[in-house]
Amino acid sequence: MQSNKHLLVFLFVLLCGRLTLTAQEDPITPLPIKAVQDSITAPLLPADFLKSPNEVDSVEVDSASQKQPLLLDKIKYKAKDYVKLSQKDNKIYLYDEAEIYYQDTELKAGVIVMDYVKNEVYAGRIKDENGVYSQLPFFKQGDNEVTPDSIRFNFDTQKALIWNSRTEQQAGVGQLGSDAMNVYAEITKKENDSVYFLSEGKLTTSKDTADPDYYIRVRKAKFVPKKKIIAGYSNMYIVDVPTPIALPFAYFPLSSGRVAGLLFPTFGNDPQRGYFLQNGGYYLPISDNVDLSVMGDFYTNGSYGFRGQSIYAKRYKFRGNVNVSYENLIRSQRGFDDYSRTSNYNIRISHTQDPKASPYSRFSASVNLGSSQYYTNSLNQVNRNNSQTNTFASSISYSKTFPEYPSVNASLTLSHTQNSRTQSINMSLPTLQASMERIFPFAKREGIKKGIIQNINFQYDVNAQNSITTTEEDFFTSKMFEDARIGARHRIPIGTNFKVAKYLSVSLNGSYEDVWTLETIRRRYDTEQEAVVTDTIPGFDRFNRYNLGASVGTVVYGTFNFGEDKKIQAIRHVMRPSIGYSYTPSFEQFYDTYTDEDGEEVQYTPFETSIYGRPSLNRGSSLNFSLQNTLEAKVRDKDSTATEPKKVSILSNLSLSTSYNFEADSLKLSPINLSGATEIIKNVPINFSATLDPYAIDNNGRRINTLNVKNGGGLLRLTSARLNTGFSINSEMFQKGGAKKKAGDQSNQDPDYGANPFELKGVRDAQPHFNKGNQDGGGDKDNPIYGTKIPWDMRLTYVATYNNRNREKEITNHSLMFSGNVQLSPKWEVGFNSGYDFKNKGFADTRFNFQRDLSSFRLSFDWTPFGRFERWYFFIGIKSSLLSDLKWENRSQPFSGRR
Repeated sequence: MQSNKHLLVFLFVLLCGRLTLTAQEDPITPLPIKAVQDSITAPLLPADFLKSPNEVDSVEVDSASQKQPLLLDKIKYKAKDYVKLSQKDNKIYLYDEAEIYYQDTELKAGVIVMDYVKNEVYAGRIKDENGVYSQLPFFKQGDNEVTPDSIRFNFDTQKALIWNSRTEQQAGVGQLGSDAMNVYAEITKKENDSVYFLSEGKLTTSKDTADPDYYIRVRKAKFVPKKKIIAGYSNMYIVDVPTPIALPFAYFPLSSGRVAGLLFPTFGNDPQRGYFLQNGGYYLPISDNVDLSVMGDFYTNGSYGFRGQSIYAKRYKFRGNVNVSYENLIRSQRGFDDYSRTSNYNIRISHTQDPKASPYSRFSASVNLGSSQYYTNSLNQVNRNNSQTNTFASSISYSKTFPEYPSVNASLTLSHTQNSRTQSINMSLPTLQASMERIFPFAKREGIKKGIIQNINFQYDVNAQNSITTTEEDFFTSKMFEDARIGARHRIPIGTNFKVAKYLSVSLNGSYEDVWTLETIRRRYDTEQEAVVTDTIPGFDRFNRYNLGASVGTVVYGTFNFGEDKKIQAIRHVMRPSIGYSYTPSFEQFYDTYTDEDGEEVQYTPFETSIYGRPSLNRGSSLNFSLQNTLEAKVRDKDSTATEPKKVSILSNLSLSTSYNFEADSLKLSPINLSGATEIIKNVPINFSATLDPYAIDNNGRRINTLNVKNGGGLLRLTSARLNTGFSINSEMFQKGGAKKKAGDQSNQDPDYGANPFELKGVRDAQPHFNKGNQDGGGDKDNPIYGTKIPWDMRLTYVATYNNRNREKEITNHSLMFSGNVQLSPKWEVGFNSGYDFKNKGFADTRFNFQRDLSSFRLSFDWTPFGRFERWYFFIGIKSSLLSDLKWENRSQPFSGRR
């Protein structure tokens, strides 16, 4: 207590002294008070109080007892107009192009208010004098971006309250690829980095974010960015009009890349099979390199179908796909007269190796085999485009190159060819092919080879195969191997070439073949059966054959000048005549005889079943002649600035060939083959061919050893002819200054090849199941009511064949095929594909396709008005692959007489 009194006196004196010093400058006389130590000790400041943060000893301060600061990083902010600090409100105001950065959070807006006590920010728009809002807030945290009208965000809790938010999510569904989902919400509550809660939201894939043409309204939802949206009651709106398409709850996957999920089926009704579900199933991404889709079709009368598809790929290694389909189709009901049951299958495999994987070896596969009537009997719209396929072909091959000199290329191939009309199947299981590069034994490997000796060269190749011919009925049974034939052929071609008299090119050649077989035949006349019996003798046997040949050829040029002042200044003619001689001996040593019922000897060869043909019994010695011509003109260019005349092709090719057989006892002169090509009409290539026979025919139509001119006819008799032309035209070719595309790219293709010469693929694929999303490049299309330009294109092919072998004078084929597209407006397109057979007086398979681009939707109508596949098909659905299951499709009932 005494001590406290002395302390109070000391403080009082000190205070009075301070006041005295303030009032006057008199010196202070210290009081005679003895200092006594106080028993109460004042608390001391920490030892590190005056130290910088870097000097604090980690041992002296317990980090576990220290509370981490709420702001872990500096907050950076700026604004274009002003930055105002209010200490009274504890806030910072930023106006006009305001920006705030904190760790991975970025906020931009017209107006931002930051409360640095609560560590919260408020962001909003700027409203001008006309009431127009601008500079909407932009909020980004990590990879998530939101564009709202206003936002409230807390730096400490990382929570936010967002009004009228807009965000875009890249998502993918199964194998359909990725697409963008736009998410709108009136109020959004950000719980953490991965969970948002939405109130009154809209989901759409429309490109028009301000006024979408459709959206799915969700009342309440949980939103996990890049993963999913789980919503309560949801229904679809089209142009802000509610539709009855609704669900009590909904799940929207937003995971980027491939995710497992259901494939929504399509509904329909078939009069023979009842109601059905088609193309429904499940998609499963097995790994990053392999996926699997399993789909099925189900009908109420018991019909069903299954399809499995797997796509695999490994970068810089290989890629491919496997498709297996099976259908069990029942028509009508059991017990009725029209009841039928058919089972069809189809297997398709494709494998491609990347060239970078292995430069000296390659494996590839292309398999297409199955029931002949799979596509024609299938009711699935997916198979519609293949309904006229008449040939199935498959090939699986492995090839390897041995680069050391002399290099060798070897391949092992499994092949299959199936005709859906005859149901015949030809297979090679397998075929071995190996060939050695050309060797010049009398010349150096480098440098130019001159003379007949240095140009002597030879090669070696071998071909071995196991050939199987069977039918669809015996396919995959033991019967298919009963008629298998195995053989091999070794071949060594030898040749040389040299010049004679500077302008003549002489070529000498020969070829030796050695044919091996594991099966031969023996024939004999059986007196008991009174018939010729053929016995099959298993075991190895062989025969050889060879031939020799020589040819002489040259090139002759001729130019006819008309003068530079003429429109046609010159015509240039190039001829390439060639005369050759070939000799093939007779190989009687490989023939045998048997005595028939009349006692006469009949020759036959035991190698009749050989894969590579039989040895020739007739000796051949023939002279061959061929002549190739090209004709072009130099024409004065219409462009006055051009310094050189323009070259115009009159005849790109005109060739004829024939031969004379010295060993034949009659008909020594073979028919003359004539072929040519011209483009005398601009952009219209014309191909033609004909066969001319110098001999006459008798009343039975057989050739006789009498020249036709001596039989009262002409010098040559036209036995067959063919004309083929095709070209393309489009609207740009008729526009002044427009790009004039050269047509006729497909003119060289034989339109008679394949099953359907009228299938020109002019109609675009209308199948919605392979929709790949928006194909308009992401831009909006202008769709004016009136337009002066209507883009269109058309492809035409004309074919005519003539036959007069036996005086028929018949046109066997006379048809015109045409296809094209007309774009009535930027969003309306019409396609067609048809043809007319002038001989049979009828149209080919005719299809019309109408497509309408409805921004977020696609509308298509496919119509086959008549024929075996008469039907129509209507589809409307969302283009985005993310919501491709939101669709409606309908089709006509199949024509009952098409089967």
